[in-house]
Amino acid sequence: MDLSRLSTDALASFAVFADHLNFTRAAEELHISQPALHVKVRKLSETLGRPLYTRRGRRLALTSTGELVARFARDLDARMTAFLDDVHGTAPGRVPTLAAGEGAYLYLLGDVVRPGVRLINGDRARTLSAVRTGRADLGVAVLDVLPADIEAVPLAAYPQVLVLPDDHPLTAKPHLTLADLADAALIVPPPAGPHRIALERALRAAEIPWSLAVEAEGWPLMLHFASLRVGLAVVNGCVPPPPGLTGREIIDLPAVPYYALHLPGRADDPLVAGLLTDIRASLRSTPCTSRSPSTSTPPPRPSGPSSPMSNAGPA
Repeated sequence: MDLSRLSTDALASFAVFADHLNFTRAAEELHISQPALHVKVRKLSETLGRPLYTRRGRRLALTSTGELVARFARDLDARMTAFLDDVHGTAPGRVPTLAAGEGAYLYLLGDVVRPGVRLINGDRARTLSAVRTGRADLGVAVLDVLPADIEAVPLAAYPQVLVLPDDHPLTAKPHLTLADLADAALIVPPPAGPHRIALERALRAAEIPWSLAVEAEGWPLMLHFASLRVGLAVVNGCVPPPPGLTGREIIDLPAVPYYALHLPGRADDPLVAGLLTDIRASLRSTPCTSRSPSTSTPPPRPSGPSSPMSNAGPA
């Protein structure tokens, strides 16, 4: 391997590409042509002798090597910035970056979303990638399997609840079981979503018949359809029912655990520690009822099986 060909320019360009996973948008940010960026990434891949990204249909995804390269490039940029700050006697300008999904931002992290915190919005896979590549200092996600290469700090675990109109007969019960969902018309996410897959698996295992009311993406739209009495919705317990709706815990579905995610060795980093402190304060101020993460069974490491409902919902 000719390491003299490993240019800092190519590394910096690849870090921008890793942010977007789109050559057109990355090239625009770098103020270069798309073919020029393609050449930089291709030559970097050839120098390392490893593919840096894969194409899945029309979507691009980083390989494990690509994640390592992006993390190294960002670390190199941070060290260079700190060095120049020392040379010029200027104050460090690092900004904490948080990655999470729609549900976490809407129902868990409201007090953390403020000026001075850079935000990345994406599903669980994108959140994990943002942490692995160093793009995010901290991520928040629901996990069914604990990653081996990332520190996962338990935050809270929430029960699964059925959201239904205030005047529905099931509201007379303090809590529900899957059997209470028999023959119900349910509002569910699209088929490929983890919440839909896990819910169907649990209902099938319990031999509970049900019908599809409507497919909806995200908790807000599911709650909107429930308000219109289109059907009933199973959501995470951190999602407060709007006026006119009531939530009842389904006691034979396992709790949904949220974790804070960061790279090993960064627990004492002021950016990571500061975000964690703010998140815990935000969780204490939310009206949601959670199950203590210390009393919940933690998800397995990658080699273990996953719980049927532990990955439910838009994290």
